[in-house]
This record gives sequence, C-alpha cells and structure tokens, in this order.
Amino acid sequence: MTIEEGQKAPEFCLPGLTPDGEEKEICLKDLLSEGKYLVLYFYPKDNTPGCTTEACDFRDNLNAIGDKAVVAGVSPDSIESHKKFKEKYNLNFYLLSDPEKKVLQAYDAYGEKKMYGKTTVGVIRSTYIISPDGKIVKKWRNVKAKGHVAKVIQELEKLNS
Repeated sequence: MTIEEGQKAPEFCLPGLTPDGEEKEICLKDLLSEGKYLVLYFYPKDNTPGCTTEACDFRDNLNAIGDKAVVAGVSPDSIESHKKFKEKYNLNFYLLSDPEKKVLQAYDAYGEKKMYGKTTVGVIRSTYIISPDGKIVKKWRNVKAKGHVAKVIQELEKLNS
C-alpha cells in the first residue's frame, strides 16, 4: 500500500513513551491534539549508528521544531528497548513501539529494501509530516539519517510561513 501526500494519515494506537518517559498507549489523534504538525518518523532499530544519529539530531533540534510540530519515532523495538535508548541519549520526544509492524506497513515503511547490494525485508527509514487535520503534507522514503532533520525543519518553516 502506497501513501501519498495529500491523503489522510492512517489512524493508529501503539504502546509508547511520552517525552517525559511515561509509558502509555499513544494514538495518532493524541499526537495531533496539540494543533501542531506531527513529524512521524520510522526507523529500523534503537541504539544502531544511523538510528542514533537521526534520534540525536531530532533531540538537538527539538527547540527549532517544538513550536511547529510534535515529533514521534516508531520502530519495531520493545518498550524496554525504547526506555534504554531514551535514557542513554536523553531523547525528548515520543517513541512508539510497533513489534507487529502494522503501523510500519500502513505507512509504507516496511518492505523490501536494498542493503549492500542485497535485497532484504525490513524497516524503510521514512519520515512523514502530518498536518493538524490529519493529512500527509510531506513524505520522505529511504531517508539518509545524517542531515535529514535539517530538511524536516526547512519543510516545517515553509508550511508555517
């Protein structure tokens, strides 16, 4: 299933951690309830080099993003894994756990990908910006972790101007 810009974002509820580290079920509507854009990003695995780079980049730029958007990272990792990841890197945004990969699949962020010339099946690093009314306004697939957050910020500035 392919999701395009302009479409309504698929609804979901997943177990996760709030920016304060509280463990609870978090739904799309909760993330949009603040009336801000949502930066929903999908990443393969906690504590791996690329995912750590990307997460720390979001953490370090949250002051530039925070007034415009809410950030939530989604991976198949467990809540326990997310807790360690969050504590180790002092992450200050939502982390959601999708072990059954239902939301990853709904957002076209799971499937065949090429790595080192081999085709594997796994998480496709992707980012979506979702408007306060639940529409996808921007989509990136096969994201390179380094430098990606700068593109997200640029896009948010365009949307807010």
